[in-house]
Amino acid sequence: MTFEHEHTVTTTASPAEVWALWSDVGSWHRWDPAVERVALEGHFGEGAAGTMTLSGGVEAPFVLEIVEPRARYLDRLMIGDLVIRVDHQVTATDAGSEVLVRTSVEGDGARSIGPLVTGDTSKALEALVQMAEKKS
Repeated sequence: MTFEHEHTVTTTASPAEVWALWSDVGSWHRWDPAVERVALEGHFGEGAAGTMTLSGGVEAPFVLEIVEPRARYLDRLMIGDLVIRVDHQVTATDAGSEVLVRTSVEGDGARSIGPLVTGDTSKALEALVQMAEKKS
């Protein structure tokens, strides 16, 4: 089973300002209500692994599968038998940036768990762009 969700926002912040927040895993809890803390082993690059503590104390190992500086990163989380991939993309526009987050959940129960996983996506993106705009 697979569940997919996509959300896009626009911002006056530049891709570099959005990227600065994305690549600083220590700040993720400040803009993503689903995240309590993140520990990353090594630098923010392809293949880097870590642990994400989600709200409620659930710990999920994750790997950065794709990292394209100032443009895109995709992380893969494993929670039990579920595989959750979150693809973050930022594209320059005339007014700033477009920010897209595409989430896929694979495994038994993906269709019932997926909406819970993505329930805070819009709040997270709004908080992210507000923080990025304060940097501009």
